Amino acid sequence: MAKPSSRATLAEYALRKLGAPVLEINVDDDQIDDLIDDTMQFFNERASDGYIRTFLKYEFDQATIDLMTTDTTTTVTQVGARQANFLEQNNFITMPEHVTSVIKIFDFTSKNTTNLFDVRYQWRLNDLWDLTQTEILTYEMVNRRLEDIYFLLEGQKQIRFQTRGDRLYMDLDFKTDVNDGDFIVFDAYRALDPSSFTTLYDDIFVKRYLTQLIKRQWGQNLSKFQGAQLPGGITMNGDQIYQQAQQELDKIEEQMLTTYEIPPYDMIG
Repeated sequence: MAKPSSRATLAEYALRKLGAPVLEINVDDDQIDDLIDDTMQFFNERASDGYIRTFLKYEFDQATIDLMTTDTTTTVTQVGARQANFLEQNNFITMPEHVTSVIKIFDFTSKNTTNLFDVRYQWRLNDLWDLTQTEILTYEMVNRRLEDIYFLLEGQKQIRFQTRGDRLYMDLDFKTDVNDGDFIVFDAYRALDPSSFTTLYDDIFVKRYLTQLIKRQWGQNLSKFQGAQLPGGITMNGDQIYQQAQQELDKIEEQMLTTYEIPPYDMIG
């Protein structure tokens, strides 16, 4: 049989692994579609091969800037029937649904300056007029030192990404930091779309995980007939099928989290 390259062929593969067409797998097509969605979601969120690093460019327009400089008012009744207003800034943009995380936004401040009194201008004017007279090591050390100084004095623009709402909050002064027509670049990760990257359907984890999800659903569907006798003395045992599938799912998920998931960054405290 050909390798799975679509939702339909992936479903057919999983059903064959469970015994179809020799056995009748009592799982509805809609249930299989839901299980494929669950499999892809788990793979995109956990597997290191389920997403890629990308750079997204966004252009600000005046309407967006005006919206971000306004507040949303929420009125809450306090003790004593007193009304209190809470103002929440609309300092966010809606990101594409496939974006799973945003690492940073690139600095708004240009490293090139023509200001005569800027230390970077003086450094280039006085000491860097001829690279044959200045060591590259010295040049690199001075640049790193200047970056540290500007980082301490100016800092970085803070961002907060809300995955479930696809909102990227940016702590900027939109009245001064952003102008109409300005671009901003995000360093982000995006989930792979199986319809574009069809090799995801042939991933060994995806195939194994979906097969056991369908098997568990099969056992759950049959459990309502637990103990019922069929002609010939055959007894349905949906609970056993369910338990077998759950044990295999636990093993697959543990392997995914310990082997294929990118470990969290180290924290020193």
